[in-house]
Formats: sequence, structure tokens, C-alpha cells
Amino acid sequence: MELYSGQSCWIDTLPAPPAFAALDQDISCDVAIIGAGCTGALCAYELVRHGLDVIVVDKRKAASGSSCMNTGLLQYISDKPLSACIHSFGAEQAVRFYSLCREAVSELQHLCSSIEGADFVRRDSLYVASRPEDAAALKKECGILTGYGFDAEYWGERTTASRFAFGKAALYSRGDAELNPYRFVNGLLAAIGRQGGRIYEHTEVKRHTTSPDSITLYTDKWKIRARYVVFASGYETQERMVNPNAVLSSTFAIATQPLDSFPDWPHRCLIWETARPYMYIRTTADNRIIAGGFDERTNIAEERNRMLPHKASMLLEKLHGMFPRLPELRASYSWAAAFGSTHDGLPMIGPHPSSPRCFLALGYGGNGTVYSKIAASILSGLIVNGGHPDAELFRVDRPSRTLSPASSNQ
Repeated sequence: MELYSGQSCWIDTLPAPPAFAALDQDISCDVAIIGAGCTGALCAYELVRHGLDVIVVDKRKAASGSSCMNTGLLQYISDKPLSACIHSFGAEQAVRFYSLCREAVSELQHLCSSIEGADFVRRDSLYVASRPEDAAALKKECGILTGYGFDAEYWGERTTASRFAFGKAALYSRGDAELNPYRFVNGLLAAIGRQGGRIYEHTEVKRHTTSPDSITLYTDKWKIRARYVVFASGYETQERMVNPNAVLSSTFAIATQPLDSFPDWPHRCLIWETARPYMYIRTTADNRIIAGGFDERTNIAEERNRMLPHKASMLLEKLHGMFPRLPELRASYSWAAAFGSTHDGLPMIGPHPSSPRCFLALGYGGNGTVYSKIAASILSGLIVNGGHPDAELFRVDRPSRTLSPASSNQ
């Protein structure tokens, strides 16, 4: 699968990422992880921390798939509002889902404290009513969030206008964050290597076989025998194991030139909107603006690539409209990428229904990095302890609970 085109701003922030050899012999381990991106790295880090012998393989260079196109927003509020989650899953599970997302942001902060250059910064979020008629739903949502202990405020048009250059109703929440996903994943991989994990890039798994006590992965020349396998290969997992809950589409993003200041943008908070598909924006450590969104339902690479110039222009135009006092903006970087979501709004995490030694870690959805951290915790519990109290909510074969697909912000 062609995952992306163009160039994200992250690659230039780490000119010499860690390099790993390709597999050159038959090997064995406790857990083999397919995919050396954000999800695979988080799962490997957690399992190595529990003393397991872990191998990570990737057919590309490590951290060079979707992870380097990630825009690095970390939010606990899902693309699926808490009210909709309550309707689909019941209050207990819905609130637990939101609580897990909030906890994952804090856990990522702790991880980033030991990774140089991850650029983790706590941010508030502004969720803007794209249309006046969306204001009532935001006000209701704010009441539900605060009723369950989440830190949020409803702002009317005048309140927003007193702080920003635009006057739209909004939901203002605290507890989110941003990071540099490329440096974060490469830092995690380096830490995994220091703790005894083995990482092989340019190593493509072609097929696998199962036995009662192990799984064997086969490359062109070599094989890996493992007690368990975690498929953390992102959207490409659908090429191996199609799941009807998954939806593949395309997303677009730009990064501007560095700016001297950000007038009418208090605390450089994360900003997104109620429109679907939505636009979202953040700033970076080197003072750029990243804007993304305007997703399209196609996952055909040629169509996505043709759309990129127009989508980049649309993102710039909307930025200018939101912040008229900013200087003339240009897209120093622009990229288009595959994006995966689910119909019911939750990631898919857990054992494959027909192969209990195969686990899936599919953090599909707008909060992908947050979902990947949740996946790492759940799969670690399943593999190390034989169970996890939150596994049922995210199981791969859960009943269908339809929702229109999410937009991408992470």
C-alpha cells in the first residue's frame, strides 16, 4: 500500500534517525511485532519492560510509514462525542473509554520525559462550532463531559471572540497535548534496543503458520518463531486481514514557515471543529502551524496525490480566514496520507478471533497515538497476565455499532 505522498515537516527534525539491520538468520522470541511505527514501538516498549524477549520487524525503514505523517495531536475527546459513545456503549463503557484516553495522554507524557526531542507539550483544546446550529450540541456535550468529571467549558460566540480572532461557539477543554511523532517513535525504538529488544528494518513478513504453542513468520529467506505475534502494521493490516469495521480513506496536511508570534491564539491551543470532515490545527516546537483534515473517502493513492495541491491551498485559505493578523502564510511542507477509522468510533485491540496467539493493535481513528498507547497496555496485560479488564471494549470481533467514519488528527 502506498501510505503517503509529499513530505511532512518531521523528517527534517531528525536528519540521522537510528538505523537497524535487516534480518539475516532464523531467530526465535517470546513476542514478534510486525510494524516499527508508533503502535509497534509502544507495544514493544511495554513488553520489553515486562521482561519478554521481543522482536520488531518492518518492511520499510523503521518509523517511516504512517508514523512520520502523523500530525502529533494527543486528545482525550474522541471524534465520537461522549454523548454518542454513551448511546452506543452505555455510560459505564463510554466514560471508561474517555478516561482511558485521558490516562494515555498522561502516560505518553511520562514516556516522553525520557526521550530527547519528543517535544511533548501540554495543550488545551478548542472545539469550534463550524455552524451556528452546532452550538447547542456543543453546550449539551460540555454538560455531559463536566458531569463525568472531565475538565471542559462551553464558550458562547462573545467569549470566543474576546480571546480569538473569530467569534464562534466552542467547547474549551484541558488535558490534551502535542508531540513530535517522528522523534518520539525513533526515541522509543532506541530505548527498546538498549533494553534488549531486537529491531529489524527492511524485513518483510510474507506469511505465517500457527501451531498449538507458537507462530512462525516467514520472510523471503528467514523465519521467526514466536510464542505470540502482534500485528501493528497500521492500515496495511487490512491487506492481510480485512475487518468490516475498518474504513480506509485519505487525509491531507500542511506545515507553514516558522512564525515569530501567534496573535489571537491564546496558549497555542489545539483547535478543531464540528464539521465532518473537519480541519484541525496546532503549532510546533520550531513555531510552524500544522493544519490538516479535509479528508476524502478514497484510499486510491493516485486520486489522493492529485488532490494534494488543492487541499493544501484550502488549508492555507482557511488558516488566513481564522487568523487574519498572521503574516502571509505558505506551505513549507505538504503531504497526503492514508487514514483508517472504524464505523463504531473505537480502535480494534485484542486477539484475532480465529488465532488466539495473533494479536491486533489497530489504533484506527483521529486519536491514533492515544489509541496506540491504550493498545500497548491492553496487549501487555493479555500476553503477560492472560487478561486485561478493558479488553472487552476494544475486542476485534465486537458487535457492529455503526457510526459515520472519523476524521484524522493524529
